Amino acid sequence: MKNKLNKVRTEQNVSQEKLASLLNVSQKTVSSWEIGRTTPKPSQMQHMEDIFKVPKEQIFFTAFNYKNELKKIKEVTK
Repeated sequence: MKNKLNKVRTEQNVSQEKLASLLNVSQKTVSSWEIGRTTPKPSQMQHMEDIFKVPKEQIFFTAFNYKNELKKIKEVTK
């Protein structure tokens, strides 16, 4: 699943290398997240939310996917 990380990152003039350094990961890891090959850990998503001042849901979840995830969460917590 592709996400909006690349768009948010480039709009804020943050290089992959800089983001990788802030998150203590490799530039290759950031690239992998951006193309949707892998997904960051929840703690890393939270850290990116703090860095970019953009909700992690807006970066990593499409509207459709986000609604489905909320539905799953609600079903589990019943």
